[in-house]
Amino acid sequence: MGLREAFGVWAKVAVNSFGGPAGQIAVMHRFLVEERRWISEQRFLHALNFCMLLPGPEAQQLATYIGWLMHGNVGAVMAGVLFVLPGVIAILALSVVYALYGGVGVVSGLFFGLQAAVVAEAVLRIGRRALKTRAQVALAVVAFVAVFFLEVPFPVIVIAAGGIGYIGGRVRPELFRTPCHAGAAAGSDLALIDEDGAAVSRSSARSARAAAGVALVLWLTPVAVLLLFASGSVYAQQATLFSQSAVVTFGGAYAVLAYIAQQAVAGHGWLRPGEMLTGLGMAETTPGPLIMVVQFVGFLAAYRNPGMLSPLAAGIVGSLLTTWVTFTPCFMFIFAGAPFIERLRGNRSLSTALSAITAAVVGVVLNLAVWFSVNTAFEQVDTVHRYGTRLLVPQMSSVNAAAVGIAAVALLAIFRFKLSVMKTLAACAALGLLAAVTVGTP
Repeated sequence: MGLREAFGVWAKVAVNSFGGPAGQIAVMHRFLVEERRWISEQRFLHALNFCMLLPGPEAQQLATYIGWLMHGNVGAVMAGVLFVLPGVIAILALSVVYALYGGVGVVSGLFFGLQAAVVAEAVLRIGRRALKTRAQVALAVVAFVAVFFLEVPFPVIVIAAGGIGYIGGRVRPELFRTPCHAGAAAGSDLALIDEDGAAVSRSSARSARAAAGVALVLWLTPVAVLLLFASGSVYAQQATLFSQSAVVTFGGAYAVLAYIAQQAVAGHGWLRPGEMLTGLGMAETTPGPLIMVVQFVGFLAAYRNPGMLSPLAAGIVGSLLTTWVTFTPCFMFIFAGAPFIERLRGNRSLSTALSAITAAVVGVVLNLAVWFSVNTAFEQVDTVHRYGTRLLVPQMSSVNAAAVGIAAVALLAIFRFKLSVMKTLAACAALGLLAAVTVGTP
């Protein structure tokens, strides 16, 4: 199977990758494991568990990993770039539309509807997470409590969960059962890359490490140039912020959104709070990783702080810069880690550690789903207590009530009537237009 055929398959995967990481991973599984028999079930899940450990978009990193297994460094770059390219184009176009016409009722109403649907889709993703044992469920609960009530940083949770899984894999492995421990999928013995495949050669490992070094240079060079020659610009701030988010935001797009919301909204004042959900709504309805929401943030930040450029040109530059510093580290992580993970393939303790980390991620996503629900349902109104203490009191406006109603419709459509995510989002967008006419847009 050559690169030309692989290019066509990866392009097909990219344009069908809707619905967030769960949907994107399912698309890859269908094309690569079930239909093409490129990779066995065990190898696919082994790679997925490692990608769940990394910061950034696990689905895009999984595509990069499998591309590397199939065709080395060239295959990794091809698969990883193709996976994000449709989303980059779509989000850039939607960002331009939002910036130019976002105040118009039709456009605002469309995105308003998408904001409400995002809450329901977040809950759906929780239901689809693979918690196979009571120990994994307990880890998810503990992670939720640690993040929501104790505000424990997610990297600390990841390290702790990995340690628990590693030790548990040695003492009580049945408590952290992973799909990789199950029998092979039907037909997996016909896969081009199966469970008994040869280990990565030393030359391939050296080549991957060299590619990781190249990715590191490509990532940090524009950051260094901006810090040296334009340190006060919005572009330098973006390069720094989104480079940091690329290496500290474990748990996929929702973890990124929480981190970026804090920095971009409260720290820099680039966006309004509701616009974070608007960006996620865009990412939900376009192919590619949900982490593409940061591209929307980068566009608006530069559009509203253009410097010497026109606002539109500045927005495009900010959008592409944000995309570059967000995804280039993903290639570095795969090139640096995949050869090592392949050498440890079959190590039960590593598998249970990765499984425990996946369970902890479920708890973090649940925390963020709750956060989105509260912020969609209520607006925080600053008031003054009679003793002079300033309080944030949640209140529900007509717009908030409409958002709750649309989210409820989305939940019924998905869970009761089993409608697809795309159909549900389309219906919610239509309801958003109606809400824009009747109660106004947020």
